[in-house]
Amino acid sequence: MDTKTDRSETGETIPTNLRLLLLLEEVAKAGVPVTPTDVNQRIGLPKPTIHRLFSTLEAEGFLQREIDGRSYTPGRRLRDLSTGVLTSLRVRTARLAVLNALADEIGETCNISVPDRDSMTYIDRVETKWPLRIQLPVGTHVPFYCTASGKMYLASLNPAHLERYVHAARLEPRTAQTITDPLTLLAEVEKTRGQNYSQDNEEFMEGMIALAVPILDGHGRLLSTLSFHAPTQRLNMADAHNFLRPMNDAAAELSRLIIED
Repeated sequence: MDTKTDRSETGETIPTNLRLLLLLEEVAKAGVPVTPTDVNQRIGLPKPTIHRLFSTLEAEGFLQREIDGRSYTPGRRLRDLSTGVLTSLRVRTARLAVLNALADEIGETCNISVPDRDSMTYIDRVETKWPLRIQLPVGTHVPFYCTASGKMYLASLNPAHLERYVHAARLEPRTAQTITDPLTLLAEVEKTRGQNYSQDNEEFMEGMIALAVPILDGHGRLLSTLSFHAPTQRLNMADAHNFLRPMNDAAAELSRLIIED
């Protein structure tokens, strides 16, 4: 085992084989773009070392640099790693039991999705028993701006990041109901933040509605979303809201599974 150490600026020694892990842990805990200086306030490595570690992690795809050129967020490989942990068999067995119970109560397809760089990704799904169903299998990527799960994620962003997103994103019309005006989308996301659930009223796909609620981590931050979608032939939006209580109960149970695992 590698037992080399690197003395921090506080005089403590950090084993070489722990430095990258501690750095990634701090990036993940921050939940927002961070600079090497931000992270080093917690770790306390020599400045050349912390910058070298960030450079290595960026080159290997675990971190990616933001457009300001200074700050970093999780890269593709780190996001894939976190998704792999979330879908590990032991946790997934319990999670699917919660999803199955919710799908039975609602009678429609229920999903868990996580935010990726520019979309939401379905990581778990329980199909409705009805023969008429909408095909969005595990691994599907869907936009932030016109889906219930995506708008729930947008509501978790701080105002500055949300502003940048709505003015930079291509808000392409998927249906006649899609919100394509940045100011209207901002208002919709603010409404979502206030009510702590989001909806897709035929905005992503004609004839489909959806509701989503947040699944939170141990720090009260959005980790993933729980949603269900249904064809309008079977369920209208007004009646869909009757299922918000069991959805929130299921989301709380899913949060406990993650926190206590």
